Amino acid sequence: MLAAVLFAAACGSDDAGLEVVRADPATPTAETSATETTVPDETVPETTEPDATVPKETLPAETLPLETLPLETVPAETVPAETVPAETVPASVALPCPASDGSSSTEQSFPAPPEMCIDLTKSYTLTLDTSQGVITIELFPDRAPLTVNNIVYLARYHYFDNTVCHRVVPNFVVQCGDPTATGTGGPGYEFADELPTSGDYQLGSLAMANAGADTNGSQFFIISGADGVALPPLYTLFGQVTAGFEAVTAIDALGTADQAPSETVTIYSATVVEA
Repeated sequence: MLAAVLFAAACGSDDAGLEVVRADPATPTAETSATETTVPDETVPETTEPDATVPKETLPAETLPLETLPLETVPAETVPAETVPAETVPASVALPCPASDGSSSTEQSFPAPPEMCIDLTKSYTLTLDTSQGVITIELFPDRAPLTVNNIVYLARYHYFDNTVCHRVVPNFVVQCGDPTATGTGGPGYEFADELPTSGDYQLGSLAMANAGADTNGSQFFIISGADGVALPPLYTLFGQVTAGFEAVTAIDALGTADQAPSETVTIYSATVVEA
């Protein structure tokens, strides 16, 4: 109340000062005393209630039950089973390098791309014995080591034996290497491109067919005409026909408008000589 009086006096208003005085009862001490005694009585329970309603011993049990967190959030028995399925590890392991003497069994499906099985310091020659004659091809391990390794690997597993050249486009390419003869087959894996430069293709070039970048598998083609020579460098070039191009020409002559040969073109065997 003293503050109110001082405020009114500072404002220079007698009425204000009287008004404040009139509002103050004759026994201000009693009222302030009651106020001073009731405030502690009302606020003390507020400070003591938390102590009475939230016992210290119950807080840890309600907010952090140690016995339930490990069981619910980190089940030890499920982590190994979910993150490292043991059954998937063998599926990614490639078959071993086949025997160079041709004695390995025939395989048509492979879990992963091969390891490097060829010796990059040596030369490799691929021979295709076809229903139209024998085609001899020099391979280019120095230009396309992954691709040459792949073709040698598959040939030594007899992957190409008794398969057909499913696509023959006159004056363009002879395409082979798909055991299903559908144009969609492959060994079960894909590997990266090793692309040539523009102008590297020529008659008799051996290159990989693909379905886009880095989708090489087992299908290959031999350029049989001028239209094939004009291809953009989007297909890995990994060999060149050195003998038997007349067989390629004979196969090219079987090409049709729908790209299926007019008669079956069979690869009886595909063999590799290392020197």
